[in-house]
Amino acid sequence: MRQTILIIFALSIAGFASGMKPMAKFTMSVQHAEAPATVQFTNLSTGADTYLWEFGDGTQSTDTTTSHRYTHAGKYDVKLTAIKGKQTNTMTQSIIIDPPAKCLIEITTDFGVIMAELYDATPQHRDNFLKLAGEGYYDGTLFHRVIDGFMIQGGDPNSKNAAAGVPLGSGGPGYQVPGEFVDSLVHIRGAIAAARTGDNVNPERKSSGSQFYIVQGSPVDAGMLDGIEKRKGFKYTPEQRAAYLEHGGTPFLDRDYSVYGKVISGFEVVDQIARVPKDARDRPKSDVKMTIKVIR
Repeated sequence: MRQTILIIFALSIAGFASGMKPMAKFTMSVQHAEAPATVQFTNLSTGADTYLWEFGDGTQSTDTTTSHRYTHAGKYDVKLTAIKGKQTNTMTQSIIIDPPAKCLIEITTDFGVIMAELYDATPQHRDNFLKLAGEGYYDGTLFHRVIDGFMIQGGDPNSKNAAAGVPLGSGGPGYQVPGEFVDSLVHIRGAIAAARTGDNVNPERKSSGSQFYIVQGSPVDAGMLDGIEKRKGFKYTPEQRAAYLEHGGTPFLDRDYSVYGKVISGFEVVDQIARVPKDARDRPKSDVKMTIKVIR
């Protein structure tokens, strides 16, 4: 008799559970953050079989518990809809994303994402890069020159849909940017700098209007820095010397090319691109495309 009652009770509970209406509920890891921000969403819903997340920026997910990356400032209404058959229930919460304190860009490649900061100390290069990136100028262009232990270079508009073996590196928007040589900005690993033509045709060392390179670099020792100081007639600060000795770079380019940014994440992506198979002109044998987004 007791066993029969327990069975009936269990069946009643199961029937009650199966008849529960979906109830959406979730929490967010933060409700106010600075771009770029990755927010974790924890699903606490009950009585649902499937879910639909709407993140307020036009993107969605059907994962049970998920995360989302916000790259632009704004107020976003995040919705979670809990679904069971034809029954639904929705919960909405808002998240505020502030503009980044620094000027940031996101370079998406076939190997992953490189996040970088552009310096306020080089306003002409910064503003020109932001203008071009905002126009989609770089989207679909290639990293057309890569040298392991040195750098990866891109930004040539002629590289879009360029046939294999076509020489690249001479394209641009039709203008140059005046050089901005700032003593505190040097070619430590991850530095972003402007490509340019040689001193023989460009004695003012003006920068390409669009082409840039990211320093992968190689190990640096004190003797190398001493020699550069003697040859070029300037002194590195103790902090710059320590950074070069720890991270490496290409110090022989200092004061000759305009450094205007630095990588803050995605160094492994730079390394992977630098090491791809390439032809005799240092162009990757398989295209490495990029898109660039300004983080605002």
